[in-house]
Amino acid sequence: MTGLKRIQDRGPVSEPLPYPGGGRILRFSDLPATARRASELCQERNARDGLVLDLRILSDATDFFIIASGDSDVHVRAISDHVVRELAAEEGLRPAGVEGQPAGRWVLIDYIDVVVHVFHPALRDFYQLERLWGDAPMLGLGGGPP
Repeated sequence: MTGLKRIQDRGPVSEPLPYPGGGRILRFSDLPATARRASELCQERNARDGLVLDLRILSDATDFFIIASGDSDVHVRAISDHVVRELAAEEGLRPAGVEGQPAGRWVLIDYIDVVVHVFHPALRDFYQLERLWGDAPMLGLGGGPP
C-alpha cells in the first residue's frame, strides 16, 4: 500500500489530487459525514477502486458520487447491503431510492446529496462514470489514486 495514508484510522485513502479545472483539492476531511461514512462502509466490505467525486460545482442533481466496484454480483450486493443497513442503524438515514439491488451488476443508492454507485467491474468499465465526470475533484479510496 505504497503512497497511501491512513485517515482517522478508518482505512487507507490516497493522497488528494488537484482539481484539473481550478486547482481545487478534495480531501477526505472536506466530505460531509454521510459521504465519509458511506465510503468507509464500502471499504469495510473490501470494495475495489473506490472514488469520491465532488459534483457540487458541476451538477444540481447531487453533491457527491461515491463509486466502487465489487468482484462479483454477490460482492456488489454485499457492499450495497452493508452501506444501506449501517447508515440506517448508525445515522438513521434511509435512502430515497435503491436501484439494481437484485441483479447486483450496478447498484445505485440515492441519499439525495450523496449517491453511491457500486458496480460489477464489467459495467464500471462500460459506463465509465469517473471519465464522464472527469472535471470533478476526485479522491481515491483504499486502493490507490483514481
